[in-house]
Amino acid sequence: DTPPDIERLQIERLRQMPAWRKMALMVEMGQSVQMLALTGLRQRYPKDTPAQRRRRLADLLLGSELATRAYGPLLEEG
Repeated sequence: DTPPDIERLQIERLRQMPAWRKMALMVEMGQSVQMLALTGLRQRYPKDTPAQRRRRLADLLLGSELATRAYGPLLEEG
């Protein structure tokens, strides 16, 4: 947990930050989330092809129903 005085300082710094920098931070966070998710998918499904892994990532990011509508069903090999 972050002490309240440090949290206030963080919020103040974010408020002073230019919009372009906030957007860059958001992009970096999104990329980090995807990298962590893909790492987890590689561990859970080591035999997946890259296409299957991307499709599983879509499930995580969009939810199964929307990912299926957008990309079709997840095709299992085996």
